[in-house]
Amino acid sequence: MKEVYRLQVRNVSKTYGNCLANNQINLTIQRGEIHALLGENGAGKSTLMKIIYGLVRPDAGEVFWQGEKINLNSPYQARMLGVGMVFQHFSLFESLTVTENIALALTKTEKWDLSRVDRKIRILSNEYGLSVNPDRPIHTLAVGERQRVEIIRCLFQTTKLLILDEPTAVLTPQEIEKLFAILRRIAANGCSILFSSHKLKEVQSLCSHATVLRNGAVVQECNPQRETPASLARMMIGSDVLSSKQRQYQPPGPICLQVQDLCLKPKNPFGTTLQNINLQLHVGEIVGIAGVAGNGQSELLSALSGEFICPKAEMIMLGEMAIARYDVSHRRRLGLAYAPEDRLSKGVVPNLSLQENALLTTYGQGLVRRGMIRFPKLKNWTVRICAAFNVKQAGVNSTAASLSGGNLQKFIMGREINQNPAVMIAAHPSWGVDIKATASIHEALIEMRDNGAAVLVISEDLDELFVLCDRLGVIYKGQLSPLKSIQDTNRDEIGRLMGGIGA
Repeated sequence: MKEVYRLQVRNVSKTYGNCLANNQINLTIQRGEIHALLGENGAGKSTLMKIIYGLVRPDAGEVFWQGEKINLNSPYQARMLGVGMVFQHFSLFESLTVTENIALALTKTEKWDLSRVDRKIRILSNEYGLSVNPDRPIHTLAVGERQRVEIIRCLFQTTKLLILDEPTAVLTPQEIEKLFAILRRIAANGCSILFSSHKLKEVQSLCSHATVLRNGAVVQECNPQRETPASLARMMIGSDVLSSKQRQYQPPGPICLQVQDLCLKPKNPFGTTLQNINLQLHVGEIVGIAGVAGNGQSELLSALSGEFICPKAEMIMLGEMAIARYDVSHRRRLGLAYAPEDRLSKGVVPNLSLQENALLTTYGQGLVRRGMIRFPKLKNWTVRICAAFNVKQAGVNSTAASLSGGNLQKFIMGREINQNPAVMIAAHPSWGVDIKATASIHEALIEMRDNGAAVLVISEDLDELFVLCDRLGVIYKGQLSPLKSIQDTNRDEIGRLMGGIGA
């Protein structure tokens, strides 16, 4: 009897302008299989996943679902077949609650009953360990919390194929372990999973088969459990990956940024109150703050960047200057750069060009004279950012929204780093970025530190924090633990603090 696959993609191609995003791709996924989709940023992974989910129509090729040829015209049609997708850039309505967002995914045959949806969300949250408050509006959630909503929305449906695009990018190690246990349980019940991630050790742990894309085409298939992270990276990139520049110990300089007894109530009723935050950041050091999403990271970032104005100016000091009552632009002029956690809503304006987005935070770099934009200089500046951080794009006039998630992250980090700020605040600096680009971003941050800048990294990726940081603390329920030297702590201790044990 001929084997019937859950999904088959045959010779699928898709072109955007002069960019060949997918080039005659073949992919087969079996029932109950956890299948990895690997490749650098811009390799064509997101386009292929969107084709399978009905968001994008291919220019050529065929898609078969359980042996039958299908022509997907919309995500609704895909969901009716049993295809669910968790996007890297979340597809949630900001002004609606968690319950309302999940109710919108109900099929036409299901009764619109928000109380029933609320109850099922709470059951799924408890069953799978995905803490979510159904009553909260989406705009009050941190990035990691929004990811939980996306996952629960897929679990809410009867899913036969679950597509996950960078699902662990902003999850803590404990949350990742829980998620993988969930995914293995789902697969054991017959659901197939297409898993895209740049974290190769996670791919090895979870997946039994991998398809590797490079420049829009399939270059190899393998069992990742029989490979090494180095060999998988070599398949993706086509060459060996140079390791990140190693962080060398150097004595810290004077205090550059100081937070003193920072107490701040959130702007929304579901936020986290910051309680007596104390932090000293020295010239020539990288300090990291770990924590589970929703414990005050967003509020702290808003206070430091100038989005929130603090009640007392002395709560935040930049050198000898009290800046807590200064706005964002004033702090930037004083040498504070910021790469926010939510790159699409806070890092860029999606429908503006890369040039225009570069200008948003770098106009003080000689790009404006007497109120007039110096377009040749702006173009050169944008080209330099894209070249330095290998941002794959169709030109500096292409929109920010046209970039893949990883390339957009590289652009935002490059835009801030190239300004040579005195203080750099980076939230999730390598979110959704491939292994080669992660090494480049880490090297750039370490080089900033070595050249005398002060860097604050807020992340839920402990691998990243232990690679980058000189000192590390944990934020839990709006309180910051004392900072410890990397040599004086370990992942287990940090993980316990993130869970509130010993906090």
